[in-house]
Amino acid sequence: MSNLSPYKRVQQWMVFARQWWLFDAKQQDVFDAAQIIARYLHGRHKPIYDTEQDVGDHVVVMNAAHVSMPFDEWRYRYYFHHSHYAGGKKWTQAYELHEKDPNLVMYKAIYKACGNIGLKRHDLIARLNIYPDENVPEHIMANISDHIRQLRPVHKAIDEYSSEEIKNYPKIFDYSDDYTKK
Repeated sequence: MSNLSPYKRVQQWMVFARQWWLFDAKQQDVFDAAQIIARYLHGRHKPIYDTEQDVGDHVVVMNAAHVSMPFDEWRYRYYFHHSHYAGGKKWTQAYELHEKDPNLVMYKAIYKACGNIGLKRHDLIARLNIYPDENVPEHIMANISDHIRQLRPVHKAIDEYSSEEIKNYPKIFDYSDDYTKK
């Protein structure tokens, strides 16, 4: 008979099992998020991590179409693609690639963050599911056991505030009724 309590036994099973994690990429820096997601794909968050073993988990990324980049990276970052034909080199700006396929910028950032470890990178990417919005299929959502905490808080846009919240917002001073901007 095992001397582990039922809680500890389940905890130990969860370490060895492949878990499904959900990450909401809305308004998150694509490069920082890719580092965190690659950590879960490798399994570096587990106490049994070993470089020779494949102990990584599945990661589902939603809202990949709403990622952000620091500064003017959308204009200055270029992505390379080769068609394997003569003269098939293509350099595409990040915003053009994002307009073409919203998932591709996130995919390429995670692919690079997984590292150049030979054949293992394809196995890691096979456990990655990326969706451009919040519509994740039900059969995928049924597998999710936990979520990865966002790196930065998501702030509300101005049009998401109600008129009551705007009215109750603290003011420094009130403008007079005949005040006009010049």
